[in-house]
Amino acid sequence: MSAERLKARVRTLRYEATRIVSVELVPTGNTTFPSFTAGAHIDLHLPNGIVRSYSLVNAQTEVDRYVIAVLDEPDSRGGSRYIHELLRCGAQIEIGSPRNQFALDESATSSALIAGGIGITAILCMARRLRALRRDVRVAYAARSRVDAAFVDDLKSLGIEVELHFSDEHHGRRFDMDAWLATRPDGTHAYCCGPKSMIDAFELACERASIRDVHLERFHPVEGAVAASTETYVVELARSGRTIEVAPGASLLDTLLKEGVDIDYSCREGICGACEVRVVAGQPVHRDSILNAAQREANEVMYMCVSHGTCSSRRNERLVLDL
Repeated sequence: MSAERLKARVRTLRYEATRIVSVELVPTGNTTFPSFTAGAHIDLHLPNGIVRSYSLVNAQTEVDRYVIAVLDEPDSRGGSRYIHELLRCGAQIEIGSPRNQFALDESATSSALIAGGIGITAILCMARRLRALRRDVRVAYAARSRVDAAFVDDLKSLGIEVELHFSDEHHGRRFDMDAWLATRPDGTHAYCCGPKSMIDAFELACERASIRDVHLERFHPVEGAVAASTETYVVELARSGRTIEVAPGASLLDTLLKEGVDIDYSCREGICGACEVRVVAGQPVHRDSILNAAQREANEVMYMCVSHGTCSSRRNERLVLDL
């Protein structure tokens, strides 16, 4: 069940801002990449064995290339550091097909897009799409300083309303989301991609502005998101008919991998969506940072790296997955 892997070549590496480089990937051979939608990301299977997810920044009509941007994280676990220090033009790597847990609603009459730092990648892709559709769209982009802000010229070239906010030019003050969102018309869909502090402020600002259609993408899992069951539970694999017992404290993903089940995964933090699986029956405990309240109630999918089942004997039911 592992997702399809594609072979790609690095055509260009470009400095975009302090500690940010963009990577342009093209297919090897006379082929094109799979189509994608604004907000999607891909997995990079790096030569050092690490898999990392990055948002696509180029227009979704461009299937002859994928473009991502990577921030050199100070506490990198090997992904961003490898890309900044060792990846070279001409290198061939494997990538995953695009996935989208941050989908754009193209039917919205008005959209408000807010980006913080490297979060501009997904937001710029959305802005490109909405501009092409001639939809009403406004963008706010916040960063510590101008030298830290990537793709500013790309944003300005779209001919849409863009508000830039650099903290060092405002005595360290953060962007005033309440004031900005308060001017948006009824029915606006609001999107945000950025650090935790920005996401938290965004959710509160949307609530105060009575914006109901709220979409967000996190860099890091919500506090307390990564957890395992304290009880033994049983998982049934619907396709094979196998039943597997998951021990207390063990993750569902690791247990299934040890049992030889072929599963695609990446972040292990419940934020990338690589290990998504359809729930056939049972009620998992959702610990991811992707699903909203309505999606959790619908109980159609779960993310195996952080979410888990419950004691079958106590609930008199079994967690059944589409595996």
